Amino acid sequence: MPELPEVEVTRRSVSALAGAQLRALELGKPLRWPLGIDPTELTGCVAGEFLRRGKYLWLPLTRPDGRSAGGLLWHLGMSGSLAWLPRAGPPGKHDHVDLLTDRGVLRLTDPRRFGAVVWSPALDQVPASRLLAGLGAEPFDERFTAADFHRALQQRRCAVKQALLAGDIVVGAGNIYASDALFEAGIDPRTPCDRIGPVRAARLLAAIRRVLGEAIAAGGSTLRDFKDAHGSVGQYQGQARVYGRAGEACPRCGAAIRRIVQGQRATYFCPACQRR
Repeated sequence: MPELPEVEVTRRSVSALAGAQLRALELGKPLRWPLGIDPTELTGCVAGEFLRRGKYLWLPLTRPDGRSAGGLLWHLGMSGSLAWLPRAGPPGKHDHVDLLTDRGVLRLTDPRRFGAVVWSPALDQVPASRLLAGLGAEPFDERFTAADFHRALQQRRCAVKQALLAGDIVVGAGNIYASDALFEAGIDPRTPCDRIGPVRAARLLAAIRRVLGEAIAAGGSTLRDFKDAHGSVGQYQGQARVYGRAGEACPRCGAAIRRIVQGQRATYFCPACQRR
Protein backbone atom coordinates (compact mmCIF):
# COMPACT_ATOMS: atom_id res chain seq x y z
CA MET A 1 0.00 0.00 0.00
CA PRO A 2 1.48 3.40 -0.93
CA GLU A 3 2.22 5.34 2.27
CA LEU A 4 3.18 8.98 2.79
CA PRO A 5 6.73 8.68 1.37
CA GLU A 6 5.45 6.98 -1.79
CA VAL A 7 2.71 9.60 -2.22
CA GLU A 8 5.18 12.44 -1.65
CA VAL A 9 7.60 10.89 -4.16
CA THR A 10 4.71 10.63 -6.63
CA ARG A 11 3.77 14.28 -6.02
CA ARG A 12 7.29 15.42 -6.78
CA SER A 13 7.50 13.28 -9.90
CA VAL A 14 4.48 14.97 -11.53
CA SER A 15 5.69 18.55 -11.11
CA ALA A 16 5.59 19.01 -14.90
CA LEU A 17 1.79 19.01 -14.71
CA ALA A 18 1.67 22.46 -13.08
CA GLY A 19 0.51 25.01 -15.64
CA ALA A 20 -0.76 22.43 -18.13
CA GLN A 21 -4.17 22.91 -19.76
CA LEU A 22 -6.68 20.07 -19.50
CA ARG A 23 -7.97 18.71 -22.78
CA ALA A 24 -10.05 15.86 -21.37
CA LEU A 25 -10.60 13.68 -18.32
CA GLU A 26 -11.34 10.12 -19.37
CA LEU A 27 -12.69 7.56 -16.90
CA GLY A 28 -12.58 3.78 -17.03
CA LYS A 29 -14.09 1.35 -14.57
CA PRO A 30 -15.65 2.89 -11.42
CA LEU A 31 -13.25 3.50 -8.55
CA ARG A 32 -13.89 3.76 -4.81
CA TRP A 33 -15.86 7.02 -5.02
CA PRO A 34 -17.51 8.79 -7.98
CA LEU A 35 -15.84 11.78 -9.62
CA GLY A 36 -18.73 14.06 -8.66
CA ILE A 37 -18.72 16.26 -11.77
CA ASP A 38 -19.24 15.93 -15.50
CA PRO A 39 -15.67 15.56 -16.80
CA THR A 40 -16.40 17.85 -19.76
CA GLU A 41 -16.84 20.77 -17.32
CA LEU A 42 -13.10 20.63 -16.61
CA THR A 43 -12.00 20.88 -20.25
CA GLY A 44 -9.82 23.96 -20.73
CA CYS A 45 -8.95 24.33 -17.04
CA VAL A 46 -5.34 24.92 -16.02
CA ALA A 47 -3.67 22.62 -13.48
CA GLY A 48 -1.92 24.10 -10.48
CA GLU A 49 0.80 22.45 -8.41
CA PHE A 50 -0.04 19.17 -6.70
CA LEU A 51 -0.31 19.42 -2.91
CA ARG A 52 -0.22 16.51 -0.47
CA ARG A 53 -2.31 15.98 2.66
CA GLY A 54 -1.58 12.66 4.33
CA LYS A 55 -1.86 10.09 1.53
CA TYR A 56 -4.11 12.31 -0.60
CA LEU A 57 -2.98 14.49 -3.49
CA TRP A 58 -4.85 17.69 -4.32
CA LEU A 59 -4.67 19.18 -7.81
CA PRO A 60 -6.13 22.72 -7.85
CA LEU A 61 -7.70 23.87 -11.11
CA THR A 62 -8.39 27.31 -12.52
CA ARG A 63 -10.42 28.40 -15.53
CA PRO A 64 -8.72 30.28 -18.36
CA ASP A 65 -10.05 33.58 -16.94
CA GLY A 66 -8.37 32.85 -13.59
CA ARG A 67 -11.49 31.83 -11.67
CA SER A 68 -11.22 28.76 -9.44
CA ALA A 69 -12.56 25.53 -10.90
CA GLY A 70 -12.15 23.61 -7.65
CA GLY A 71 -9.76 20.71 -7.82
CA LEU A 72 -9.25 16.97 -8.02
CA LEU A 73 -8.45 14.92 -4.92
CA TRP A 74 -6.49 11.78 -5.79
CA HIS A 75 -5.96 8.70 -3.63
CA LEU A 76 -3.84 5.73 -4.68
CA GLY A 77 -5.75 3.21 -2.56
CA MET A 78 -3.96 -0.06 -1.88
CA SER A 79 -2.29 -0.66 -5.23
CA GLY A 80 -2.58 2.49 -7.29
CA SER A 81 0.12 4.53 -9.01
CA LEU A 82 0.32 7.56 -11.26
CA ALA A 83 2.28 7.68 -14.49
CA TRP A 84 3.24 10.81 -16.44
CA LEU A 85 3.27 9.94 -20.14
CA PRO A 86 4.22 12.01 -23.21
CA ARG A 87 1.12 10.61 -24.90
CA ALA A 88 -1.53 8.07 -24.01
CA GLY A 89 -1.80 4.74 -25.73
CA PRO A 90 -4.96 2.69 -25.27
CA PRO A 91 -5.64 2.15 -21.54
CA GLY A 92 -4.79 -1.28 -20.16
CA LYS A 93 -6.99 -3.49 -18.03
CA HIS A 94 -6.07 -1.66 -14.81
CA ASP A 95 -5.87 1.91 -16.16
CA HIS A 96 -8.92 3.78 -14.89
CA VAL A 97 -8.27 7.53 -15.21
CA ASP A 98 -6.51 9.53 -17.92
CA LEU A 99 -6.01 13.26 -17.44
CA LEU A 100 -5.10 14.50 -20.93
CA THR A 101 -3.28 17.85 -21.07
CA ASP A 102 -1.33 19.91 -23.59
CA ARG A 103 1.90 18.66 -21.98
CA GLY A 104 1.20 14.98 -21.54
CA VAL A 105 -1.09 12.48 -19.87
CA LEU A 106 -1.46 11.68 -16.18
CA ARG A 107 -2.70 8.09 -15.87
CA LEU A 108 -3.99 6.35 -12.75
CA THR A 109 -3.41 2.62 -12.72
CA ASP A 110 -5.06 0.68 -9.90
CA PRO A 111 -5.46 -3.12 -10.12
CA ARG A 112 -7.63 -3.34 -6.99
CA ARG A 113 -9.67 -0.16 -7.64
CA PHE A 114 -9.55 1.10 -4.05
CA GLY A 115 -8.15 4.41 -5.27
CA ALA A 116 -10.18 7.40 -6.36
CA VAL A 117 -10.28 10.76 -8.11
CA VAL A 118 -12.88 13.10 -6.63
CA TRP A 119 -13.76 16.65 -7.69
CA SER A 120 -14.33 19.18 -4.90
CA PRO A 121 -15.04 22.93 -5.05
CA ALA A 122 -12.19 23.50 -2.58
CA LEU A 123 -9.93 21.57 -0.25
CA ASP A 124 -11.84 22.86 2.79
CA GLN A 125 -15.29 22.05 1.37
CA VAL A 126 -17.11 18.75 0.96
CA PRO A 127 -16.37 16.20 -0.31
CA ALA A 128 -12.64 16.91 0.15
CA SER A 129 -13.01 18.24 3.70
CA ARG A 130 -15.02 15.18 4.72
CA LEU A 131 -12.41 12.78 3.36
CA LEU A 132 -9.57 14.64 5.09
CA ALA A 133 -11.37 15.28 8.38
CA GLY A 134 -9.87 12.42 10.40
CA LEU A 135 -6.24 13.01 9.49
CA GLY A 136 -3.67 13.82 12.15
CA ALA A 137 -0.87 16.36 11.95
CA GLU A 138 1.62 16.39 9.11
CA PRO A 139 4.90 14.95 10.47
CA PHE A 140 7.05 17.75 9.06
CA ASP A 141 4.81 20.56 10.26
CA GLU A 142 6.95 22.54 12.71
CA ARG A 143 3.79 23.75 14.43
CA PHE A 144 3.23 20.16 15.60
CA THR A 145 5.53 19.96 18.61
CA ALA A 146 6.79 17.12 20.76
CA ALA A 147 4.54 18.41 23.55
CA ASP A 148 1.52 18.17 21.21
CA PHE A 149 2.51 14.63 20.30
CA HIS A 150 2.94 13.65 23.94
CA ARG A 151 -0.45 15.07 24.92
CA ALA A 152 -2.13 13.11 22.14
CA LEU A 153 -0.40 9.88 23.17
CA GLN A 154 -1.52 10.35 26.78
CA GLN A 155 -5.14 10.15 25.63
CA ARG A 156 -4.66 6.63 24.21
CA ARG A 157 -4.26 3.30 25.92
CA CYS A 158 -3.65 1.17 22.84
CA ALA A 159 -0.22 -0.04 21.76
CA VAL A 160 1.86 2.77 20.30
CA LYS A 161 2.38 0.98 16.97
CA GLN A 162 -1.40 0.79 16.51
CA ALA A 163 -1.77 4.48 17.30
CA LEU A 164 0.84 5.39 14.69
CA LEU A 165 -0.88 3.29 12.03
CA ALA A 166 -4.25 4.91 12.77
CA GLY A 167 -2.92 8.21 11.43
CA ASP A 168 -5.18 10.42 13.54
CA ILE A 169 -2.36 11.72 15.74
CA VAL A 170 0.27 12.13 13.06
CA VAL A 171 -0.01 10.97 9.46
CA GLY A 172 2.52 9.05 7.45
CA ALA A 173 3.93 6.40 9.77
CA GLY A 174 2.75 3.38 7.79
CA ASN A 175 3.71 -0.14 8.71
CA ILE A 176 7.30 -0.13 7.46
CA TYR A 177 8.07 3.32 8.77
CA ALA A 178 6.35 2.87 12.15
CA SER A 179 8.44 -0.24 12.85
CA ASP A 180 11.65 1.54 11.93
CA ALA A 181 10.80 4.74 13.82
CA LEU A 182 9.99 2.80 17.00
CA PHE A 183 13.30 0.98 16.68
CA GLU A 184 15.13 4.26 16.16
CA ALA A 185 13.45 5.65 19.30
CA GLY A 186 14.12 2.49 21.34
CA ILE A 187 10.43 1.91 22.12
CA ASP A 188 8.78 -1.51 22.16
CA PRO A 189 5.86 -1.40 19.66
CA ARG A 190 3.56 -3.01 22.26
CA THR A 191 4.04 -0.16 24.75
CA PRO A 192 0.73 1.49 25.76
CA CYS A 193 0.63 5.07 24.50
CA ASP A 194 -0.13 6.53 27.91
CA ARG A 195 3.07 4.99 29.33
CA ILE A 196 5.27 7.03 27.00
CA GLY A 197 6.69 10.05 28.79
CA PRO A 198 7.60 13.41 27.27
CA VAL A 199 11.26 12.53 26.64
CA ARG A 200 10.45 9.32 24.80
CA ALA A 201 7.61 11.04 22.92
CA ALA A 202 10.04 13.70 21.68
CA ARG A 203 12.49 10.99 20.66
CA LEU A 204 9.76 9.11 18.78
CA LEU A 205 8.52 12.17 16.89
CA ALA A 206 12.09 12.96 15.84
CA ALA A 207 12.52 9.34 14.72
CA ILE A 208 9.32 9.45 12.66
CA ARG A 209 10.53 12.57 10.90
CA ARG A 210 13.98 11.11 10.31
CA VAL A 211 12.71 7.79 8.93
CA LEU A 212 10.10 9.41 6.68
CA GLY A 213 12.70 11.88 5.40
CA GLU A 214 15.07 9.03 4.57
CA ALA A 215 12.28 7.11 2.85
CA ILE A 216 11.35 10.08 0.66
CA ALA A 217 15.01 10.59 -0.26
CA ALA A 218 15.20 6.89 -1.21
CA GLY A 219 12.18 7.15 -3.49
CA GLY A 220 9.87 5.32 -1.08
CA SER A 221 9.57 1.55 -0.72
CA THR A 222 8.79 -0.91 -3.47
CA LEU A 223 7.73 -4.20 -1.93
CA ARG A 224 5.58 -5.21 -4.90
CA ASP A 225 4.78 -2.78 -7.66
CA PHE A 226 5.15 0.84 -6.50
CA LYS A 227 6.75 3.17 -9.06
CA ASP A 228 6.85 6.93 -9.28
CA ALA A 229 5.29 8.74 -12.23
CA HIS A 230 8.41 8.11 -14.36
CA GLY A 231 8.64 4.38 -13.57
CA SER A 232 11.40 4.52 -10.94
CA VAL A 233 11.10 2.08 -8.03
CA GLY A 234 11.71 2.91 -4.37
CA GLN A 235 14.87 1.83 -2.55
CA TYR A 236 14.05 2.29 1.15
CA GLN A 237 13.21 -1.38 1.72
CA GLY A 238 16.89 -2.20 1.20
CA GLN A 239 17.94 0.10 4.04
CA ALA A 240 15.12 -0.59 6.51
CA ARG A 241 16.38 -0.88 10.07
CA VAL A 242 14.18 -3.76 11.24
CA TYR A 243 11.22 -4.12 8.89
CA GLY A 244 11.32 -7.46 7.05
CA ARG A 245 14.44 -8.58 8.94
CA ALA A 246 13.08 -11.21 11.34
CA GLY A 247 15.86 -13.46 12.61
CA GLU A 248 18.62 -11.13 11.46
CA ALA A 249 20.99 -9.44 13.88
CA CYS A 250 19.90 -6.09 15.30
CA PRO A 251 22.08 -3.39 13.72
CA ARG A 252 22.50 -1.82 17.15
CA CYS A 253 23.08 -4.68 19.61
CA GLY A 254 23.23 -7.89 17.59
CA ALA A 255 20.19 -9.58 19.16
CA ALA A 256 17.80 -11.37 16.81
CA ILE A 257 15.04 -9.20 15.40
CA ARG A 258 11.55 -10.51 16.18
CA ARG A 259 8.37 -10.50 14.15
CA ILE A 260 4.93 -10.32 15.75
CA VAL A 261 1.47 -9.49 14.43
CA GLN A 262 -0.43 -6.43 15.67
CA GLY A 263 -3.84 -5.64 14.25
CA GLN A 264 -3.24 -8.11 11.40
CA ARG A 265 -0.05 -6.26 10.39
CA ALA A 266 3.49 -7.55 10.79
CA THR A 267 5.63 -5.71 13.33
CA TYR A 268 9.42 -6.04 13.54
CA PHE A 269 11.47 -5.01 16.56
CA CYS A 270 14.51 -5.77 18.68
CA PRO A 271 13.47 -7.27 22.05
CA ALA A 272 16.76 -6.14 23.61
CA CYS A 273 16.99 -2.54 22.37
CA GLN A 274 13.35 -1.55 22.43
CA ARG A 275 11.88 -1.15 25.92
CA ARG A 276 8.31 -0.93 27.18
